Order: sequence, then structure tokens, then C-alpha cells
Amino acid sequence: MTYTQDSTASRLEPSSPLQIADFRRFWFSRFASWFATSGMVVIIGYQLYDLARQSYGMSIKEASLMLGVLGFVQFVPMFLLTPVAGVVADRFDRRKVGGLAVAVDGLIALVLALATSMHALSLPLLLGLGVAHGATKVFIGPAVGAIAPMIVPAPLLPRAIAMNSMAMQAGTIIGPAAAGLLFGWYAPSFYAMAAGLLGLSVFNLQRIRPLPAHAANKEAHPFRLLADGFRFVRGNPFLLGCITLDLFAVLLGGATALLPVYARDILHVGATGLGQMRAAPAIGAAVVGLVLSWKPLRRNVGVVMLGSVVLFGLATAGFGISRNYTLSLVLLAVLGGADMVSMFVRGSLIQLHTPNSMRGRVQAISGLAIGASNELGEMESGLAATLLGATGAVVFGGLGAVAVTLLWAVLFPSIRKAKSFDVKQDEANA
Repeated sequence: MTYTQDSTASRLEPSSPLQIADFRRFWFSRFASWFATSGMVVIIGYQLYDLARQSYGMSIKEASLMLGVLGFVQFVPMFLLTPVAGVVADRFDRRKVGGLAVAVDGLIALVLALATSMHALSLPLLLGLGVAHGATKVFIGPAVGAIAPMIVPAPLLPRAIAMNSMAMQAGTIIGPAAAGLLFGWYAPSFYAMAAGLLGLSVFNLQRIRPLPAHAANKEAHPFRLLADGFRFVRGNPFLLGCITLDLFAVLLGGATALLPVYARDILHVGATGLGQMRAAPAIGAAVVGLVLSWKPLRRNVGVVMLGSVVLFGLATAGFGISRNYTLSLVLLAVLGGADMVSMFVRGSLIQLHTPNSMRGRVQAISGLAIGASNELGEMESGLAATLLGATGAVVFGGLGAVAVTLLWAVLFPSIRKAKSFDVKQDEANA
């Protein structure tokens, strides 16, 4: 469907992204994928930490470092393959690229189910599968992340991004909770369910109408496309500021890598409590996402994004020093809600400031920043925990995220001055 601006077509345009069949398929695919992978990450982390403590006789600090290593090995393929993934997303049908990557994640889930049922887990196996999962994420982000602007008209894109984030957060809420419960009942069961959900995700992606690549991208040399993508981001201070803010703030402020430490040895709530703690940020994010999908932000979006990152950092530091399980869950929900606001604003502005022919590469670069902030953040947290202890690492990281945000507000004034999602209007008023 082509969306036009004449009066007859305007009467046929949807008023909600959910009125578009392709978006509904896209939404369900994202939900199923996040449900599966978020639960898998929880169980892999817990199994890795528990295996290091029980089978390898490591201390708490040594096992914490292994969680950091898991984050690092997931980042390595992301760092190496991101340029390739962006070019692939801009040269081929994004449904097929994303579907193939999700299918590989399904195979990883099957291997984990089999190895767990046979009691054949080892640190090398878990770290190796972490590398494979990191590689799939590289291609899923640029390909699938750039689909929404192709199937939703621009005026509805902020709402579509909010709903897409809700799919992610809903999956992240249910996935870890289900993983914790099923792991306690029969360890391989969640991995088997995850494989089925990832299969459904692939099926729904392929039901979206064909999304051919931009003609010029098919003819241009891949290295030319790669260079153009980095040049485009580097030459746009607004995009560069948005992407690097997420990189450095979450790199410092990510507490999720150390949640197994809090669950097992600080709050003493076990695998079930770990699932609940991993779900708490997603609950906060889902509530905020529901509000944003119903009533999106319209004014002072740049200031709101900066403020939400500050709140994220403060809530992270508060979680680090909390020893009350209920308070810890509340603080995790607050940081999740704050992160949702930041992600919504940043995602909308990046998509709207990027032409479709460039979205795969820009999404790849943005995905590299997100991956670095998450995976390298886990490595940073693991290393910091060996020096400062788990509490010191989380508190230091949260306050560091606040400091980075304040610095970025000065270094990138275009972020602070962003008033709305109307790119043309903001540029005219600049």
C-alpha cells in the first residue's frame, strides 16, 4: 500500500498501526522473538554462574567475572559483523535477512534444550552459544528494526515504535518469569518452548509483503555503502549524539549482568527471584510503553529523553544499595520505565531523521551502540565487581550514567533543542 496525501487517500489511511495487517504480523513476530530470547538469556546467565560456582569451584568474584566474559563474547561478533549486517539489510529483502537470523536463534535454543537435558553443559559450550547468539542479534537489529518505517506511514511511526517497544517489553516481562518457573520445574522445558516461539516469529516475518531493497543499494559496491553509512552518521551531530548517549550511559549504568549475583548471594531469592528481577524493568517499561502508544510525547522530546536517562542512572544506583527485595523490584521497574522513554524518543528521532535507503546501515550502527552498551556493559560490570564488589559496581555505574548524560547535554545541544517529532518543523525553527 502506498500512503498519499490527497483527500481521498487520507480517508483510507489508518489511524492506528494495528489497523495495518503487516504491522500486526511484525508486532507478533517481535513479541515472540523477545519472549524467547529474553528468557533464554536469563537461564543461560544463571546456568553459567551456577556452573562456575558448583562445577568449577569458582568464588563469587570469579563467577561474576564469567558473567562479564559472557557479555564480551556476545559483543565480539557484533563488533566484527555490524558493518556487514547494515549493508546486507540495505541490499536485500529485510524480512528474509531477519527471518534467517531468528531461525538460527531457534537452533541455538534446541541445542541448549538437548545439552541441558543430557547434563552436558560446560562453560565453553555456553560461551560458544553466546557467540552464536551475538551473531544473530547483529543481523536481526538492522533488518527487522528497519521494517516498521516501510509498512507504517510517517505520522503513525512514533506510535508504531512505542507499540514495537511494548512487544519487546511484554516479551521481556513474560519470558524471564516463564523461564524461571519452567527452569525450576524441568530445566530444558523453556528452551524447547523458545525454539517453537522463534519458529512462529520467522513465520510471521515471512507473511509481511515483500520489501525490496532500494535500487541504488543493489548497484552500489558494498564497501561504498559501508563508508556512506558511517559518513552519514558522523556528519549528523544529532544522530551521533543520540546513538553515543545510549552507548555510554547504558555501558556504565547496566545492572542486569550482576542480577544473578544479587539473586543468589545478596538478596537470596534464587532462580525464581532472578526471573522476577529480570522482568521488573520490563514491567515498568511496558506500563510506560502503553501510555506512550496511547498518547505519544509531542513537546520538548529532547529534554525528556535526557531527563529519562538521568532517572535511569539514579534508579540503578538505588538498586545497587538496596537490600530489600520489594524495594529492589520497584527500583528496577523505575529504571525500566525511564529507559523506555529514552528508547522511544531516541528510536523515533533516529528513524525520522534517516532516509529509508540508509536505515539498515544506521540501524546497524545504532545496534552496535546498543550491543556495546549491553554486552560490553556486562563485561564492565563483571570487571568492576571484581574490584569494587557487586554493590560498588552497580552504584558507580548508575552515577556514571548520570554524569555522561549531563555532559552530552552540553556536547550535543541539538538533542536538548529537539522540540517535537516533526523533523521539518524543527529544522525550520533551528
